[in-house]
Amino acid sequence: MKVSDAIKSRRSVNIFDPAYKISDAEVHELIEAASLSPSAFNIQHWRFVWLRDEAALKQAKEATWFQPQVTDASLVLLVCLDLKAWQKSPERYWVNAPADVSESMINNIQQLYASNAQLERDEGMRSAAMASMALMLKAQEMGLDSCAMACDFEKMSEVVNLPEDHAICMVLAFGKRLQEPYPRPGMLSVDDVLITDSF
Repeated sequence: MKVSDAIKSRRSVNIFDPAYKISDAEVHELIEAASLSPSAFNIQHWRFVWLRDEAALKQAKEATWFQPQVTDASLVLLVCLDLKAWQKSPERYWVNAPADVSESMINNIQQLYASNAQLERDEGMRSAAMASMALMLKAQEMGLDSCAMACDFEKMSEVVNLPEDHAICMVLAFGKRLQEPYPRPGMLSVDDVLITDSF
């Protein structure tokens, strides 16, 4: 499937076939694709929580205001970010780079994030969001449908015992749709969204 076709055909699906199963190998294929997403300084802030336990899924459904796709979808991933990923063995992010490049990048990482909690969070969110889109497009290529959801972040954090130095970006559900989605409800034109040089 062409990327353009995946973008055009991907829709947010709310009604999934609960009988459809996604294999472990397919889940790993999705995560491998998402892991190729861009991230600031190659820090790869994203962390994916695979919700499989029935009790956890029921709690997660409550945390998403009882959206049915949480328990009906074949796969539910909580896309999180490690806010302190930049501190955790940063040399591993540049292990294959020339030594001088690696040293320079590690120094830049430490100088940039050490006193900027807002940037730390913003960069992590951007990275996790890009990985989320990669997951949904890869799923589309694989013949799977997807849905991105917000949640009660405090409740969801409790469901997965989220570490204090992590945050939640979004919840993603994957599977097979039971019905076709409605036509796109109203799309802004390019003229509405494209600004040249300045507002």
